[in-house]
Amino acid sequence: MQFIDLAAQQARLKDKIDARIQAVLAHGKYILGPEVAELEEQLSAFCGAKHSITCANGTDALLLALMALDIRGGDAVFVPAFTFAATAEVVPCMGAVPVMVDCDPVTFNMDPESLKRCVTMARQMGLTPKVVIPVDLFGLPADYTVIEPIARDEGLTVIADSAQGFGGRIGNKVTGTFGQITTTSFFPAKPLGCYGDGGAIFTDDDALAELMISYRFHGKGDYKYDNVRIGMNSRLDTLQAAILLEKLAVYDEEIESRQRVAERYSSALTERWTVPTVPGRMLSVWAQYTLKAEDRTARDAVMARLKEADIPSVVYYPMPLHQQTAYKAFPTDPEGLPVSEKVAGQVFSLPMHPYLSEADQDRVIEVLLAD
Repeated sequence: MQFIDLAAQQARLKDKIDARIQAVLAHGKYILGPEVAELEEQLSAFCGAKHSITCANGTDALLLALMALDIRGGDAVFVPAFTFAATAEVVPCMGAVPVMVDCDPVTFNMDPESLKRCVTMARQMGLTPKVVIPVDLFGLPADYTVIEPIARDEGLTVIADSAQGFGGRIGNKVTGTFGQITTTSFFPAKPLGCYGDGGAIFTDDDALAELMISYRFHGKGDYKYDNVRIGMNSRLDTLQAAILLEKLAVYDEEIESRQRVAERYSSALTERWTVPTVPGRMLSVWAQYTLKAEDRTARDAVMARLKEADIPSVVYYPMPLHQQTAYKAFPTDPEGLPVSEKVAGQVFSLPMHPYLSEADQDRVIEVLLAD
């Protein structure tokens, strides 16, 4: 059993992907070829954002967003402590200070009350609060209905890190349209992934879009040898765009399949395990299906049972950012980060992908319900 079965998806799309790749090889425009522009148009059509700007990876997407917002030394950028390091690591690259916010014990996403405390503390430290980066963890949108009003009150710009959550919804709004800027990743294991690295940025702001398009291509102006600002090289290559076009064409269907897998897991496991919670009006794309054990010992025991049954399971994330060597010196919620620390010792994720058979789901469920 595969934790994420990319081969099953590839078998389904092989002929169309092969044709797309051959078309790129035929025209030879490997950088910013026509498929890149086509993909950007299709991404906007999918999520509703005015501008979709592809780039080399999800980390660069975050960095380009901070560059466009002119983040610099003395600025505070608020990030979750319970997430992958990429969300925080781009902040010191701009000379700014990442401030670690605790997570909600139910959804694992950013806790709005912790965010408020962190903003107050940052000002007391002499920092200028500028940006908050909520993460759509495990495919579930952050609570933007609460976070966005806080950001308005505090003068913060919201960058929605939807590396794991592109395609998720709150009501009729799709990720890609929350905050002033949304970023995503097309890393192969993401719900919408390419066969290498890739990323994208979404915004409705014309001026921000113009800046990020320039920054991703060495800061170029109207003419590529007139670099009007200091930029970087972060273009999505045409082959990856071609592959993503075929994957995006079936993405809605795959999201529905992920819902069915998640619902089947939850229905069977809810009496024995703390299953994921999706708040009302939200839709997760189930980048991961994550259970919560009683404690680290119980988690280790069940993961050992799964391994004995040849069923893969993974811990995302075993150590919150503020406990990692590179991030220990950065400020945190003045009341600490107790939830992030606790859930890091409880969570574990099960096989999850659109092609997971009911027979394989039953195998997983059987082990998890065994005495």
